[in-house]
Amino acid sequence: MHTKKELKGLVYHKIMEELDRKIEVIREAIASAKDSRNNDTKSSAGDKYETGREMMQIEIEKNEVLLNQTAKQRKELARIDTSEEFNKVAFGSLVTTDKGTYFISIGIGKIQIDDQICYAISLASPIGGLLKDKAIGDELQFQGRTFKIREII
Repeated sequence: MHTKKELKGLVYHKIMEELDRKIEVIREAIASAKDSRNNDTKSSAGDKYETGREMMQIEIEKNEVLLNQTAKQRKELARIDTSEEFNKVAFGSLVTTDKGTYFISIGIGKIQIDDQICYAISLASPIGGLLKDKAIGDELQFQGRTFKIREII
């Protein structure tokens, strides 16, 4: 079982690794689609050739948008200093409630480190917005449930 401070660093690094892996996969998909588009030989059925090239171009553009979004998430996450500690819930804090543990960062969802579960959420999420600026001992209502903040790191 990791301490909450250790968990914060481990969750941060796991998310960063996942984003790096995702960026690499997207880059490979873009390169593959560009290669397919550029090497598609023109057949006697010209329309078929053009349709294939257009489909590859659409795939490239879709992946470029995804790459930009993922790179933006990575840049946002990189702003966090995992050694920083907080008195109130803010971007970069790890919040333990009686219902679960939340890493206030980017909206990735459930992260598991060994047997510990943490949810990476953004301040823009419904629960993130409710947690913002709360302190240890504060309570909040979310989806008909009461959450009590036990620890903020």
